[in-house]
Amino acid sequence: MTSFLFKIIFRTLASLPLSWLHRLGALLGHITFFTSKQYAVRTEENLRQAHLATDELHYTTLLNQSINEAGKGIAELPWVWGRPLEQVCATVQSCQGWEHMETAHARGKGIILLTPHWGCFEVVGLYVGQRMQLTCLYRSPKQTWLETIMRGGRERGLAKLATADVSGVRLLFKALKRGEAIGLLPDQVPSNGEGEWINFFSRPAYTMTLSGRLAQSSGATVVLAYAERLPQGQGYAMHIEPLLLDFEQSVPLQINAALERVIATAPAQYL
Repeated sequence: MTSFLFKIIFRTLASLPLSWLHRLGALLGHITFFTSKQYAVRTEENLRQAHLATDELHYTTLLNQSINEAGKGIAELPWVWGRPLEQVCATVQSCQGWEHMETAHARGKGIILLTPHWGCFEVVGLYVGQRMQLTCLYRSPKQTWLETIMRGGRERGLAKLATADVSGVRLLFKALKRGEAIGLLPDQVPSNGEGEWINFFSRPAYTMTLSGRLAQSSGATVVLAYAERLPQGQGYAMHIEPLLLDFEQSVPLQINAALERVIATAPAQYL
């Protein structure tokens, strides 16, 4: 009964305009912040420890914006997963750097798409997967009903999913060998033994090493791809840029530094 109710709510939310969902999400974000002490404390501590605010007034502004954007990120999921693929991709108002994807595809060595939890990261996979073969690594949610909705929302066009386990990693290797693109969330905490403790905004973070291993073994082109959430539900602005890695140096450290640079452009949009 609970899963059935959630599915009804999900479909109802998906029918609403994106601008409405963003306004609703901002409200829910503040409700969650003021009703969950644990969430509020964690949000405040993370923002302070990132040292992105120049003074107390700037910190207060960033905190308020972060609460808004976190709520928007949750509220927009039914829309992104539930609307037709063409309609979702049409909300991408601009895409800077798509030529890097075309150049990398022409090389035939595969593409490693690194997408941080910044802006609407769900749109990135759909936008790329509408144009070329893409295999994205993902973790299954605990709720079975959400698994069905998630896969239905993400596996569209030329995009498919690979589970975050040994069999899934094999699928990534095979996709790169075929010259296709794969997608990874580089700031997702890896399983024990599959990462390294690397500084991220001046504090140690357990960081995945898979993307570096895949890049070094395959010779694939590595790109950062992220979708900025535009104000008032206007859609998204995609950004794609090549990430040149020096394999003589720490690759996770280089990736974290690149993520820090992206996040600093609009800190409130980082989850």
